[in-house]
Amino acid sequence: MSARFDIERMPLEGVVVLKRKRMGDERGWLERLFCADELREAGWFWPVVQMNRTYTAKTGTVRGMHFQNAPHEEAKLVTCLAGEVFDVAVDMRRGSPTYLRWHGERLSNENATSLLIPPGFAHGFQTLTDNVEMLYLHSASFAPGAEGGVRADDPALGIEWPLRIGERSERDRNHPLLGGGKE
Repeated sequence: MSARFDIERMPLEGVVVLKRKRMGDERGWLERLFCADELREAGWFWPVVQMNRTYTAKTGTVRGMHFQNAPHEEAKLVTCLAGEVFDVAVDMRRGSPTYLRWHGERLSNENATSLLIPPGFAHGFQTLTDNVEMLYLHSASFAPGAEGGVRADDPALGIEWPLRIGERSERDRNHPLLGGGKE
């Protein structure tokens, strides 16, 4: 059992919810965001190669669903530093018994929850508050030629977003539907 994380495995193989254990007193608290030794138990076996931080201004905004194709697949450890999001992982591993199934989790600073997303999954989130800040740890560097995506509103996925989808990038709006065509 990890000293700094409660580890909960999800029905999609490799997707893990991590609850960070805060240690504090009257001065405040400390929480560990990453520890290679402790997270090995959760399934993180890769070096951290890249770290990204995003800021999203408006509630309802959706970013994603993004992934990198082989041989540039990546694992991600996703943490919400400010605000709240509904964070989603979609199994894009052809031949997997959970292919195209999704799992969503509310992440916020207040609930001290992170999501570990293994290679072969698309990832995205919807902001549930204004002024959201996210932190991503990646196991591989971004490879522009390997970039892929699926539409967050694709009926083949059936993601149940908590809010009406608000703003999205042009790129995210224009990913092809898995069944072909555009809506």
